[in-house]
Amino acid sequence: MNKYTDLKNKKILVLGFSTTGIAAAKYFNKKGANVFVSENSEKSDKNEDLLKEINSLGIKIEFGGHSDEFISGAEFCILSPSIPFEAEVLKKLKEKNIEYFSDIEYVSKLEGNKMIVVTGTNGKTTTTALISHVLSQKFNAPYCGNIGISPLEYLDKGVDYYIIEASSFQLYYSPSISPKFGVFCNITPDHILWHKTFENYFESKAKMFKNMDENSYAVLNYDDELLHKLGEKLKAKTYYFSMQDRNKKNCTYFESGKIYYHDEKIVDAKDLQIVGPHNMQNVMSAVIVAKLLGLDNKTIKNALKSFKAIEHRLEYIRTIDGTDYYNDSKATNPEASIVAINSFKNKKVVLIAGGRDKKTSLKDFINAVKEKISKVVLIGEATNRFKTELAKSGYMNIVNSKTLEEAVDIASLDKPEVVLLSPACASFDMFESYEKRGEAFKNYVLSKK
Repeated sequence: MNKYTDLKNKKILVLGFSTTGIAAAKYFNKKGANVFVSENSEKSDKNEDLLKEINSLGIKIEFGGHSDEFISGAEFCILSPSIPFEAEVLKKLKEKNIEYFSDIEYVSKLEGNKMIVVTGTNGKTTTTALISHVLSQKFNAPYCGNIGISPLEYLDKGVDYYIIEASSFQLYYSPSISPKFGVFCNITPDHILWHKTFENYFESKAKMFKNMDENSYAVLNYDDELLHKLGEKLKAKTYYFSMQDRNKKNCTYFESGKIYYHDEKIVDAKDLQIVGPHNMQNVMSAVIVAKLLGLDNKTIKNALKSFKAIEHRLEYIRTIDGTDYYNDSKATNPEASIVAINSFKNKKVVLIAGGRDKKTSLKDFINAVKEKISKVVLIGEATNRFKTELAKSGYMNIVNSKTLEEAVDIASLDKPEVVLLSPACASFDMFESYEKRGEAFKNYVLSKK
């Protein structure tokens, strides 16, 4: 027994009354620990029922700051990944020599050899769900992590593999994590305000792979130069997937509309229910993991064919008068929107974009729009910058809209083949989350006659 497993009557601190924090509080409470939850924001009436449940379990909770009473004497601390690394409370923990880390790090200390961790800038959620879907044909392999379920919820429940989506924030707070499989989808600039530099952002994600040993597997995007170079430095057995290179050793590749593992054809892209080159990359990474864990080609193929797009991620909604409507509300940065735009070849596409501007470069986004989008309908705070930058480039087929519903109506007027909501921005100017934005889009499209 050690301090991570011998928890009875030990004081465990949980920072943040969030999905992670609530799962951690319940788990450690069940293990007999004295759990203290400390939340920096003020108490909200929205959490009343949840608070009653937490209080009934004997878990102590405070709002509006982090007191010494709650912090002092803790064995260790599980923290919500959104807490900035410069936060004063973390300085307090260091002064008191209290170790702090993510829920993912905690699970890795107990069952790291059962972890398949997926990271990257875009495509993490789909890849995580896809790997879980395929492996679940043979194993107990639930998805969890940044996808919205803490892996703590599956501890002690006979899991064969934890399929974990990991954000850069979670990995930053997971200093020794070393999973059985690490999957790195891609890397482009994101969350720079939090990490300060792109180099820091990349290092947060790359650290996991550098921790892995010869008994683990790294699954990397060969077409991404940074990931290709990372793979050359790892101790882990490294397997690449590629849309371009069929000859690379250990490479799953895409050729003539089909996905291959070495020289074995696995599936035809036309038989899949997900679209776009990025989703072919997601499929290839799932194929590698499945093959290495012993699944046969027929089982893999049938699982891939039955997989549907994750909500808000290039999700097909319906067709009205020949126009297909796609909800890609999760595209909260320009790079994610470029991926969606590039998924529709030789089609007339109207794009709905805008929201809270992340102030990143629009150069590549604008190039993609000019090449493939017939009209752009802009919403939200980002409207002026997006319109100005597009106009500077010579792209003038732009319309402003005050609401998302009005944007859908405007986009539909031209009777395009596709109306695509892929905002390239955060949602917080008009909606409380990208999920709420996506739901509003879907509900309106589904209500149209």
